[in-house]
Amino acid sequence: MAEEAIFEYLHSEIVNYTLTKDSNKENDLSALEYIGYSTGYRIIERLTREWPRFKDELDTMKFICTDFWSSIYKKQIDNLRTNHQGVYVLQDNAFRFLTRLSSSSQYLEHAPKFVAFTCGLVRGSLANLGITSTVTAEVQTMPSCKFHIQVNRG
Repeated sequence: MAEEAIFEYLHSEIVNYTLTKDSNKENDLSALEYIGYSTGYRIIERLTREWPRFKDELDTMKFICTDFWSSIYKKQIDNLRTNHQGVYVLQDNAFRFLTRLSSSSQYLEHAPKFVAFTCGLVRGSLANLGITSTVTAEVQTMPSCKFHIQVNRG
């Protein structure tokens, strides 16, 4: 329980530090995404040390949705969808960093700064597993969040 609180406080401070450091919001979000990227790149090395290679992209995504997500957010992804052409949508109905915010629509504008780190986390972990991707997040209703992953092939 203490680890979970520390992780949430650390995330809040990273967001706060990054957003108060500069006035350019886009650069701030990219800085948060980069911190997540480098963190995810390192975390996945430890998590997959004992695992055999994944046989395909879908197996890798299933690992991200179960073991990876559980080790970081203490729960699995609620839903994984794919079009089998390199687009994956991971849905978390109670995303950890959004549950503390009010569910009223006035806080939707603040949601991107709380999901940028996780977009980088997923992108970095996939990069270390050999999958180049673009990860974006969509928050339509709080605290639900959808992460869209576009695998870059070729």
